[in-house]
Amino acid sequence: MSVAEECFKLRQELRGEVDDDFNEPDTKSAYASHGNWRLVGYDMPADPQNHANFVGRKACSREVLHNRVKYGFVRLGNEKKIVRCVDKAYVKLVFHYCNKPSCCLCYKHGWATRFAMSIEKRLLEASKKFGEIHHIIVGLPPSTWGLDYKTLKEICLKGCSVRGVIGGIVIFHGFRFNDISREWHWSCHFHIIGFLRDGYSKCRRCLRCVKGCGLFRDRSYRANETDKLIFKVKGPRESVWGTARYQLDHSSIDVSVKRFRLATWFGVCGWRKLKVKVAKHEEVCPFCKHDLVWHDYFGCNSTVKYRGELGKKGVVSVEDIWENGVRVYLERESPPKGYG
Repeated sequence: MSVAEECFKLRQELRGEVDDDFNEPDTKSAYASHGNWRLVGYDMPADPQNHANFVGRKACSREVLHNRVKYGFVRLGNEKKIVRCVDKAYVKLVFHYCNKPSCCLCYKHGWATRFAMSIEKRLLEASKKFGEIHHIIVGLPPSTWGLDYKTLKEICLKGCSVRGVIGGIVIFHGFRFNDISREWHWSCHFHIIGFLRDGYSKCRRCLRCVKGCGLFRDRSYRANETDKLIFKVKGPRESVWGTARYQLDHSSIDVSVKRFRLATWFGVCGWRKLKVKVAKHEEVCPFCKHDLVWHDYFGCNSTVKYRGELGKKGVVSVEDIWENGVRVYLERESPPKGYG
């Protein structure tokens, strides 16, 4: 049994089946390797009991305001629902993550989630100037798969320049999922979340490519004759954060490089060209729009110890403020130790 398989087995024993909100395919192994390349989340930390463990609850229990609103629109797990909020508290469970892409216990809900938030804020600010945000897949020809990462990225960015991809963030994927074998296999490609020079709305409405129209699809077909790169633009984004989060949590890392950057900004979104002050993520109640604060829970429901115990459930829920005539959600005077 390989080290990666041992890590995956140990993770399941310690945490239970760790799942996320994107319904990823069932695989025989959650990890893949090729030379120095690994899927993120390949390593088991030395002290697994201190990773993805429960810290406390942030909640909003302003029942006077919630009783006035009566109904609210909230995302629970991977579904958006309209729920009744009378005598209800909006509760978010907080867990401790190390925020390392290599940690198999924290990379999805820690590192990938936090990084995707910063990507979303930067791209949304840039979209005010450059228009719609697009998700673009760049397929590399098999003859290039043996080249080093720097060369592969140069080939990708040169193809972007020819086709009119003016900027964004590029994320490297060294592996693809095989639906037949249910395993990952080596297949280099890039995912870009960014902007096109002329947009893509006209190409999306067009039933067939008109040679010589000069739009993105026409430029891509003409450029493919020389560089053999395949560019595919996905549909409109429902959530930039969701797109970035999903692409990050199965990206690839070169373990031979210390602090390897698997996602980099380029073009008009480069650090020198786009100056954006990313504000701290604010956690607010969807019912009354007040900030979430730390709460203590005194009810009868059991408390989870690890993130994996939630299974497919999300960390957010709508709970009763009162149980058997007793108020069970009370604000804390101070946050848990180590949290502000």
